Amino acid sequence: MRFLAALLLFPALPLAAADLARSLRAPHDAPLSADPASPFWTAAPGVRAGNDSFGRPVPGHETEIRSRWTAANLYFLFVCPYEELFLKPEPPAAAETNFLWRWDVAEVFIGADFSNIKRYREFQVSPRGEWVDLDIDRDQPDPAREGVLWNSGFAVKARIDEARKVWCGEMRIPISSIDTRPARAGNQFRVNFYRLQGPGPKRKGIAWRPTHQPSYHVPEAFGRLILED
Repeated sequence: MRFLAALLLFPALPLAAADLARSLRAPHDAPLSADPASPFWTAAPGVRAGNDSFGRPVPGHETEIRSRWTAANLYFLFVCPYEELFLKPEPPAAAETNFLWRWDVAEVFIGADFSNIKRYREFQVSPRGEWVDLDIDRDQPDPAREGVLWNSGFAVKARIDEARKVWCGEMRIPISSIDTRPARAGNQFRVNFYRLQGPGPKRKGIAWRPTHQPSYHVPEAFGRLILED
């Protein structure tokens, strides 16, 4: 099965560029597949996240994150090995799932405001395609804006390969929900990638850039995403 064929195609970025992720321009928007071996994803650059938020290794859970972009949308693909899934019972079929982070998720925290780094957006996808999007302001929290009332218009797709114990989650995020600038090569975003995986005492957290705190909401620790041709 080609579902996992591209897992090892992209080595980790060199240490000198450890805080930089790249997003490759796509010639056009494409249907979501959550398939790392699809033509849309095979050429996309990737970074890897294999440690917890304190920088300690999390064996068996090294996650690959790839990105592409078009004039309208920013895409992310998570390839997520797991030991045990922890899924929400009776997930909603079409509605946003608030508090989704209580179960297994992959997360993108991303912002375009370099003058106020505490303003950013949060996007989540679960192994079964549940989703939530949040508008975050760490200086002036607003539960209404940060909860299900804010709608970015993003879309997700997910798939689980139980035989290989890997799940993949794909996001398509309207760039206009993050940034007021026209999308063009060279634009940069502040970004971090996370996962939460497994139940109870077996629960694991994975972070691309360590926050050195239990919380993922540490914008000072974010890396950079750059749009490339």
